[in-house]
Amino acid sequence: MANTRQAMKYIRASQRRRMRNKPARTEARHAVRQANEAIEDAVESGEWDGVDGVMQTAVRALDLAAQKGVVHANAAARRKSRLLRRYHTAREPDADRRPRIRRPEPVQIP
Repeated sequence: MANTRQAMKYIRASQRRRMRNKPARTEARHAVRQANEAIEDAVESGEWDGVDGVMQTAVRALDLAAQKGVVHANAAARRKSRLLRRYHTAREPDADRRPRIRRPEPVQIP
């Protein structure tokens, strides 16, 4: 338990922030979980019609959580990248997924 007034105030503020952030964090986790389940179901059944909408919902939830500061922007980007990579790999497993790297331009000496 906190011993000083400042520490007690900090605990109250932390609880307020936690309660404000909880719905956005839960929504993002739930949307990503639904997207993963939709991908698994589509792989089993071969039906990819409803997966696009679920993916958009998950990406939107992650973007909103990052915008609100609930999830760090880089963490949201990482989760979106992993989710989309899983989606594209499941949808087209034989596609070439090498990163497109541009060659460095030669140095021009004046």
